[in-house]
Amino acid sequence: MIDHETALEALNRHIVDNPERIIVAFLLVTAVFAGGLGGVEIDSGTDRFFESVPEHDTQQYVDDQFGATFDAGEDTTQIVVTDENVFSKRAVLRTLELQQTLKSDPSLRVSETTGLATGIARVLDPFARTPEERIQAVETATPAEIREAGKTLLERRPQVRQVLSEERNLEEPRAAATIVVVSHSIPEGDQATLEAVQDRIKGTAETADGDIRVFGSAIQEAGFDQAIFESLSLIVPTVVVFILLCLVLAYRDPIDLLLALVSLIFALVWTFGFMGYAGIKFNLMMIAVPVILLGVGIDFGIHAVNRYREERVDGSPPRESMLLANDQLLVAFSIVTVTTVIGFLANVTSKLEPVREFGLVVAVGLVFTFFVFGIFLPALKLATDHRRAALGIGQFSITPFGGEDSRLGSVLRSSAVVARRHPFVLLAVILLVTGAAGYSATNVESKFETEDFLPYADHPPQIEVIPDEIAPSEFEITATSNYIKDTFETTNTEQVTVYVEGPMEQGNALEIVHRAGSDPPPSFVREDGRAVSQGITSVIDTYASQDPEFAAMVERNDLDDNGVPDRNLGAIYDELMRSEYADGAEQYLTEDRRATKVVYQVEASATQKEITADAREFAADVHFDAEATGDTIVFRALTEALMDSAVVSFAVAFGLTAVFLVLVFWLLEDRWSLGLATMAPILVAVVMLVGTMPVLGIAFNALTATILAITIGLGVAYSVHVVHRFIDEYDERGDVHQSLLTTLGGTGGGVTASMLTTSGSVACMTLAVNPILGQFGLLTAISTFYSYVTAIVVLPLALRAWARVFD
Repeated sequence: MIDHETALEALNRHIVDNPERIIVAFLLVTAVFAGGLGGVEIDSGTDRFFESVPEHDTQQYVDDQFGATFDAGEDTTQIVVTDENVFSKRAVLRTLELQQTLKSDPSLRVSETTGLATGIARVLDPFARTPEERIQAVETATPAEIREAGKTLLERRPQVRQVLSEERNLEEPRAAATIVVVSHSIPEGDQATLEAVQDRIKGTAETADGDIRVFGSAIQEAGFDQAIFESLSLIVPTVVVFILLCLVLAYRDPIDLLLALVSLIFALVWTFGFMGYAGIKFNLMMIAVPVILLGVGIDFGIHAVNRYREERVDGSPPRESMLLANDQLLVAFSIVTVTTVIGFLANVTSKLEPVREFGLVVAVGLVFTFFVFGIFLPALKLATDHRRAALGIGQFSITPFGGEDSRLGSVLRSSAVVARRHPFVLLAVILLVTGAAGYSATNVESKFETEDFLPYADHPPQIEVIPDEIAPSEFEITATSNYIKDTFETTNTEQVTVYVEGPMEQGNALEIVHRAGSDPPPSFVREDGRAVSQGITSVIDTYASQDPEFAAMVERNDLDDNGVPDRNLGAIYDELMRSEYADGAEQYLTEDRRATKVVYQVEASATQKEITADAREFAADVHFDAEATGDTIVFRALTEALMDSAVVSFAVAFGLTAVFLVLVFWLLEDRWSLGLATMAPILVAVVMLVGTMPVLGIAFNALTATILAITIGLGVAYSVHVVHRFIDEYDERGDVHQSLLTTLGGTGGGVTASMLTTSGSVACMTLAVNPILGQFGLLTAISTFYSYVTAIVVLPLALRAWARVFD
C-alpha cells in the first residue's frame, strides 16, 4: 500500500488555505475557454456517418463515373408533382409551366430542370431545348401522342422509372406522382444561398396548381439545425429545472445551490470552449454532452457537499471538515473520473467519426468537471462559508442527505441485512434476473436509419403534453422525406449495383457480365432462371428492338446466338452513342468504355445482411474486377460498424476499467481483488440494460451503440463510491456488516441523490424532437438506474464474498 496521505494533505491544505487564489485562477481559465465558444459550429445531417465507411466511397466513385440524370445531388432541388396521371397532357403541361417559371427567375439560379415532362417533350420534338419550345411541343400534340411519347421515353431510358411512383403502370403508361430535379449553378458549399433558393422554390411551387412538394439538401439541413436548436431549447431548461429541484432537496440551502450552479456553468464553458478551439463541430449527438456533464457534475457536487456536511454535523469546524471530506473524495473522484473517462473514451475505437468525436468531447468534459468540482467547488464552498460566518449569515441546513438516521438510510441498509441473513436467496434472485435479461439480450438488433435523425413526423406522447406556447414545430421535412420514401424507389433499397472494370471493348466483356447473371444468389430476383437486371446490354436490346439495322449488326457479332455481342463491341457502342439511346447508355458505360455497371433487383423480403453477403459473393465471382455497392450495402456497412463499435468499445471500456481498478486498489489499499468486486455490479447492470433494449423496441443505432461503454463509465462510479467508503469503514471497524451499514446509510444517500439527478437529467432527453436522442436519453437513464440498484443490492453480497475469500 503506497503512502498517498502526503499528496492529499498538500492538495487539501492548498485548497483550504488559499480558496480565494483558487477561485481567481479558475475565473481566469474560464475566461480563456469562453473565447472558444464563438468557434463552435453546427454540423447537421448524417453525411459524416456515411463518409466513415469505405463502402460509401465506392458508391460515390461509381456515381461519379456514370451520368445519373435523375440523381438528387447536393446542389439540386427535388419537386414532387402529384396528379391523377402524370402522363396526361394536362399534367405534363402543368409541370413544364412550373419548370418555365423556375427557369425564368434568375434569383433561383436554375441551370437545368429534368424529369418526366422534359423527357416526353424531347421525344415529341428532339430539337426542343428551351422551356418555351418544350411547352409548344406538348401543346401541339394529342393526348395519344403524349402517351406514346411516354412509352418511347421509358423504352429509351429505363432509369426514368426511378422518378415515377411505385404504383406506376408502364404499359398504359400511368403514375400518380413524379419527381422533377432542378439543378442550380451555386458555388460549392454555399449552403446559405442554396437554402434561400430552395425556400423561394418552395414558395413558388406552393402557389402553383395541384399538390406539389419541395425537398432539397439545404432545406433538410436547415430542418436538422432547427431540430437541434429546438431540442436544446426544450432539454436544457428542463434539465436545469429538474436539477434545481433535486438540489433544493439535497442541499436545502439556496447559497449552496448557487455554488453548484456556478460550478456547472464553468464545466460547460470549459467543454464547449475546448470544442471551439479544437474545431469540433456541434452535431446532433453533441446535444447529449451538456446533459451528461450536468448530471455527472451535480453528482460530484452532491457527494462533495454531502461528505463535508457529514463532518460538519459531527461538530467539526469548516476547515477540518473540508480536509477530512477531500481526503476521501479526491481519491474517489479521481477513480470515478478515470473510469468514466475510460467508458466514454472507449468510443474513439469506433469507425464512425461522429461517434469518436462524441466520446472525446465527453471525456475531456469529464476531466474538466473533475477539476471544477474536485478543486474549485470545495474552495468556493469554504470561502463562502467563511464569508457567511463573518457576515453573520447562518446555514439553512448542514444535515447530509440520506444520513444514518433518515428513512432513506434505513431502506438502503436493508440490502446489507438481506445479504447477511439470506445470501443464497439473494444470489439466486440476482442470477435469475441476469439470466432472463441475458436471454432477452440475444434479440437485440443493430441498424442505421436516417429516419432516426429526422425530427418526429408525429409528436410522441411526452412532447404532445407540452403547452403549445413552447411546443416544438411540426417538421415538414420529415413528412416530405417519408412521402418520397414511401412513394418512390429513390432509396434503391430493392436493388444493388455491381461495378465492373473491363476493358468493356474486349470481345468477351459483355459475355462475362451476362454470364454472371445466369446463376444469381438467393436474394436476387430471378426471371427464367436469370437475375433481373438493367445494364448496357438492356439498352442494346431495347435499341435493337426498335432499329432493324442495329439489330442485324448485333446479330452479326453474336457468335453463340444468345443475344449478347461477342466482338466488335467498339463499333456497337459507337452506333449506340449516335442514337437517341445515348443517354441511357451513358448510365451504364463509362466515357472511356473501361467500366460498366449492372443494377440487379433484389427480393424485398431479403435482409440487408443477406443481400450484402450475396452481392459481395456475386461480385467476387465475376471474372473482371468487380465490386458491389448501393444503398443497401452502404447501410449494412454502417450497421456492421455500429455493432462493432458497441462490442469493441464495451470490451475496451470493461477491460481497461477492470485493470485500472485492480491497480488502484492494489496501490492504494494493497487489495487488488477489490477491483474485481467493484466490477461485479456493473456487469449485471450491462446485461440487464441490453436485455431491456428488445423489450422497448430499441436497437443499437448511431448513438445508442455508445451506451455499453457509457454504462461502464457512468455506472461504475456508484460502485466506486460505495467500495471506497466501505474500505475506510472496514479498516476502522474490522466488521463487514457494520461497515456496510454505515456505508449504505451515509454514502448511500449521496449515491441515491446523484442517481436521481443523473438519470433524471438524461431522461429529459426524451423531449428531443429527434427519435435517436430520445432513445439515447431513455437508455442512459435506465442504465444509470440499473447501475445504482446493482451497487446497492449486488455489491454488498460481492463485498461479503470478497471479505471471506480474499481478506
